[in-house]
Amino acid sequence: MNSSTPDDRPRIILHDPTLRDGHHAVGHQLDADQLRAYAVAANAAGVPVVEVGHGNGLGASSLQIGRALLDDATMLTTVREALASSRMGVFMAPGWGTSEDLAAAVRHGADVVRIAAHCTEADVTERHLGTARAIGAEAQGVLLMSHMASPGHLAEQCALMVKYGAQAVGIMDSAGHYLPGDVIERVRAIADAVDVPVIFHGHNNLGLAVANSLAAVDAGASVIDATARGFGAGAGNTQIEALVAVLDRRGFDTGIGLREILSAADVAADRLMKAPPSIDSIAVASGLAGVFSGFKRPVLAAARAQGVDVIDLFLALGERQIVAGQEDLIGDVARQLKAGTR
Repeated sequence: MNSSTPDDRPRIILHDPTLRDGHHAVGHQLDADQLRAYAVAANAAGVPVVEVGHGNGLGASSLQIGRALLDDATMLTTVREALASSRMGVFMAPGWGTSEDLAAAVRHGADVVRIAAHCTEADVTERHLGTARAIGAEAQGVLLMSHMASPGHLAEQCALMVKYGAQAVGIMDSAGHYLPGDVIERVRAIADAVDVPVIFHGHNNLGLAVANSLAAVDAGASVIDATARGFGAGAGNTQIEALVAVLDRRGFDTGIGLREILSAADVAADRLMKAPPSIDSIAVASGLAGVFSGFKRPVLAAARAQGVDVIDLFLALGERQIVAGQEDLIGDVARQLKAGTR
């Protein structure tokens, strides 16, 4: 469902989680100066929504999945002050974050609230989508690890989130597992089932994030997630500066200045990341196995600790259909591999 701009080009909203998903790549250790520098640059480029927070969202900073350098309030306040015109987004998965975290985020200036759930568990979003609407935020619902469900099932789950109050719904390719045809099937099914904008969030494990994002647009998505230089978990996300150029060539308007977003990407490369995301052997194995992109660090650590092959471990985790929040199982599966019981 695309809106039209004054020059009649269909409008695509790019939602930028560089300062949230990118946190996965640096162990959730971005400092205030780094957050501020990128937020200023993204705002200058005209990015519609800049999302910030721990990689796993509000309330997620923990020993289990990684302590963030800054608390949620400091991250939100820092970025809010830097955004003169861009809206600020936050992400929350019930179980890590709470309604109190949502309310605090809105008090600190969050405009867009994303509530996430595993792809078959949309019912857990009901309370928090309602809370987001009640406190005046734009409420969006997203389904994680969406390759684990059929197009029809995803459409049913998205329709449930709309019933709960979501004003946009969609899917995350959390493992970078999709081919363009997979995306088209799923986005088309969702777009046919709901009357709100459809969201797509891609990862680049198989080198298809931009192509998959374009496929999502062609199938009816109008909110696409993308990050500077693809900064994000695993092999990274859809690269925003490339996507702006590609969408412009295809006749879509993003409202983002190309020169300015290229400058923002340079800021991200210089200030945020130790090295740009790359599609290494680990990323490919993770994508093929359908394992959450954020598991790269703990899987590498478990493989080293048990002396097992990391590719074998990714494939075993894929067979187990492990999802975010089940980090404790990585070590168990590695020990089973070592013992030859898998």
